[in-house]
Amino acid sequence: MEEFKYLGTTLTNQISDVEEIDSRLRSGIACYHSVQNLLSSRLISKILKIKIYRIIILYVVLYGYETWSLTLREERKLRLFENMVLRRIFGTSRVEVTGEWRRLHNEELNDL
Repeated sequence: MEEFKYLGTTLTNQISDVEEIDSRLRSGIACYHSVQNLLSSRLISKILKIKIYRIIILYVVLYGYETWSLTLREERKLRLFENMVLRRIFGTSRVEVTGEWRRLHNEELNDL
């Protein structure tokens, strides 16, 4: 048997955790899409949206992360997913001088 699923984690005879991380990211994206309306709603505060992200989505993605050996590529994938969700939560920013809307930069997302 080359691989099997145990307690939600795919165990393989391979040393690499790439498939498991990709599976967790797919599960996180599915979870994100299930709460997407909440995260884009203007009726819910940003603090509550962050709590929803941390409690629901982040735990789905990081389940079993203690056993992962991350390479830079996998770490980058996790950061991209996190930035995607945070951009949905915080939306765009308005430049006061020109009045134009722009996307938040990664450093701004981390600061928020």
